[in-house]
Amino acid sequence: MKIGFAGVGAMGAAMAGHVAEAGFEVSAWDPDAGALAQATAGKVGAAADLGALARGCDVLIAVVSTDAQSRSVVEAVLAADPAEGLTVVIAATNHPKTMIELAERCAARGVGFVDAPVCYGLQGAKDGDLVSLCGGDAGEVERVRPVLMAYSRSVEHLGPVGTGQLGKACNNMMHWAACVANYETLALAKACGIDAQAMRETLLKCPARNTTLERWDTTRLTWHEKDMDVVLDLSQQAGLSLPLFGLVDQLVKRLGPDDISALLYGESAEYLGLPVRGRPIDEVTRG
Repeated sequence: MKIGFAGVGAMGAAMAGHVAEAGFEVSAWDPDAGALAQATAGKVGAAADLGALARGCDVLIAVVSTDAQSRSVVEAVLAADPAEGLTVVIAATNHPKTMIELAERCAARGVGFVDAPVCYGLQGAKDGDLVSLCGGDAGEVERVRPVLMAYSRSVEHLGPVGTGQLGKACNNMMHWAACVANYETLALAKACGIDAQAMRETLLKCPARNTTLERWDTTRLTWHEKDMDVVLDLSQQAGLSLPLFGLVDQLVKRLGPDDISALLYGESAEYLGLPVRGRPIDEVTRG
């Protein structure tokens, strides 16, 4: 089976490399010539353009960032007289509505479509240890499963097209809520005289342990605005009130990696404009 990768930045290059190591014939294309050259220095071949990629592979995996980029990839594929039996896999985090629209356009041209966003980010891509959350026809998902398993610890089929993105939205909800909860928890510890990093290490041994807290040192807090916008848009369209996540949406946008670093390792930190300075707990309790 011939596999194409549209987008070989840091994550895409790592994923393509794992697929090539698994024994598949892999080609890639990226508008960034430098990224493409780096990604194709080993077993991954370089395609001249997206059209050539679409004509020469059985499965095309798009590892892009935005809904607009996913649309652009699909438009270029469909305009290129793609190979018969081609399946397009969108490994980006997009809105479910975008996936449904693109799947319909692909179906009209006889092209298969699976939305398969991933969890565990760049480190998971490097380790080949992602989780792929898939939406699409069961036959299409099974067809691409061996390819996705080359860079995933698990491939989960959640339902029809769009549910892969819905599953990623559910993951993102828990992740960003944990970001806020972790920060507030460690802020209280710090304010009452416990070193925040020491408290984090202790909590990782307790029932309060969570994956976000484990990765707290490397959390970059990117994409939270897009992720939460998708969640809140879906909740409105579903007629569902999610008051907690309306608050999470506002709070997580106030946090960044520098705030986490200051909380864990600095003398003082800040939260919602107020200082977080450590005082002995007996002093705190005296008011």
